[in-house]
Amino acid sequence: MTAAEIPAAILAEIPGPIDPPHRLLMGPGPVDAYPSVLRAMSARLVGQYDPFMTEAMTQTQALWRHVWSTTSPACVLVDGTSRAGIEAALVSLIRPGDRVLVPIFGRFGHLLAEIAERAMAEVHTIETPWGQVFAPSAIEEAVVRVRPTLLALVQGDTSTTMLQPLAEIGEICERHGVLFYSDATASLGGNPFEADAWGLDAATAGLQKCLGGPSGSAPLMLSERAVEVVRGRKRIEAGIREAGDPQSADFVRSNYFDLGMILDYWGPRRLNHHTEATSMLYAARECARVIALEGRQAVIDRHALAGAAMLAGVAATGLTVFGDVAHKMSNVVAVEIPDGVPGDLARAAMLTDFGIEIGTSFGPLHGRVWRIGTMGYNARRDAVLTTLAALEVVLRRYGVAVPPGAGVEAAAALYSDGGPGDGAAG
Repeated sequence: MTAAEIPAAILAEIPGPIDPPHRLLMGPGPVDAYPSVLRAMSARLVGQYDPFMTEAMTQTQALWRHVWSTTSPACVLVDGTSRAGIEAALVSLIRPGDRVLVPIFGRFGHLLAEIAERAMAEVHTIETPWGQVFAPSAIEEAVVRVRPTLLALVQGDTSTTMLQPLAEIGEICERHGVLFYSDATASLGGNPFEADAWGLDAATAGLQKCLGGPSGSAPLMLSERAVEVVRGRKRIEAGIREAGDPQSADFVRSNYFDLGMILDYWGPRRLNHHTEATSMLYAARECARVIALEGRQAVIDRHALAGAAMLAGVAATGLTVFGDVAHKMSNVVAVEIPDGVPGDLARAAMLTDFGIEIGTSFGPLHGRVWRIGTMGYNARRDAVLTTLAALEVVLRRYGVAVPPGAGVEAAAALYSDGGPGDGAAG
């Protein structure tokens, strides 16, 4: 049947080509992708064992070692959103009955605990109020008391905007024989992360925040010790055969998220596991390449400058910053919604009138704070100043007495000398 032969009623129901509206995504993520990442995703496809494809995978692994700051060869991509990476790490590292300790300081600590429970771990949690982080001594006390096999800890939790210090945690875990995993989805690329120096055994992320790409690929790294644990897990067939009971066998209960099989796929033999998501591989490769070209520390510095400018701007506007500012991620700030301002309506006005998206939050912070991000491609002067100018207009509309131009001027002052981090590559 040709297009001319399709009934008019059916033709009328067929949507046109995808054509998203122009947006400036200044929330907690996702954010606008680097233009070069979008171009990379439009590159032609090749077969999964084409020499170009396998070489692109090898290049991607090398680039991500640089991003993670590790020499470990076990740097791979998990096809899926950042949550796919989290699940792959936890389901592959946790044996049924293992004790897992999860310090929770925001929504995503609860997520780690849930996934660990689904992996049949004995999960123990400690909590601190939202807006604060844990002292290393508090974590060590819990490690001594619980005696876990694995510590699972979020580095940056966008629900609270807090950044948990990790530098001392690896040494604590090593001293007590504990595997150390961190979810760096919200923080990697925009804040310091030193996998080897900090003693990480496993870490995962997603592209859609500081890394400046789309959601859909989850970079993951494993230490040599973590690889040994993963390799020590039985395959499902062997587990059933040896234990006679699939509920008690020590096998990875997911095929798709079995890191032993994924490592074989990304290893020199390229053993078939799944068909790699080619366009997302291109995106992940380009995200890491952008960081390498600009310089890893330069990218972190650019995020720090943009975050400091936004922080100065919202403070000068008269907004109250939520949480412990000393432990805030550089790439997102949470501000208290002023009394009398309908938070969701104000956010909608930012979107419809200015094409700018900012975020609300979850749980106890829903409707209490806005979260404003400065990350990836949007960690740049014009994005910061434009957002602050639009926010001032919207606040005035709802009766907030804002000093005219104060937010923009305070942010611009930090950029006035054109210092490091003033701009975005890609």
